Amino acid sequence: MKLNKIIPLLLVVFSIFICELYYGTVNANPNDTPPSFEEGYTEAGYKSVKVAVKEFENHFKSDIKLPKILPSISFTHKFGRFVEDKNYNVNDSLEIRFVNKDIRENIFKIDIRPSKNKLNFNGKEYTLQDGTKGIYFEDRLFNFFVFEKNNLQYLLGIYNKVADTETPDILVRIAISID
Repeated sequence: MKLNKIIPLLLVVFSIFICELYYGTVNANPNDTPPSFEEGYTEAGYKSVKVAVKEFENHFKSDIKLPKILPSISFTHKFGRFVEDKNYNVNDSLEIRFVNKDIRENIFKIDIRPSKNKLNFNGKEYTLQDGTKGIYFEDRLFNFFVFEKNNLQYLLGIYNKVADTETPDILVRIAISID
């Protein structure tokens, strides 16, 4: 009878021993520091807006026009990233982010893609001064205005925590500032 009681106990002890060998111990290096604000964007593939725009322009053999005005919130950094869809060639895009290191809600983004690969959205329609049609819509985190110009689809977005009741008008004014 004693052997019947010892075998389960030995199995438990042996299992704990195996787990300790398998998992071991982890020692944190006190010199490990999280990446800086800028390094976080760099690790995600972002670089200067100028370099990212040039990569997009070279890839598509076209010129990019950026807005002359921005939302009236403060930004400390701007980053760009050209994303090339090597599998399907339909999701190539240029991503530009204006952010504030100290006020995390201050985010304005511009996503640009060729019109031939445009995305469709539903929302309130606006007409720009040059007759260009655009759509304003609100998403879970961002308020957006999407329109086409110069064979490109532009998606302007502002983080909804800093958006106000004039957001559609502000985004339309930004869109108009793109030649």
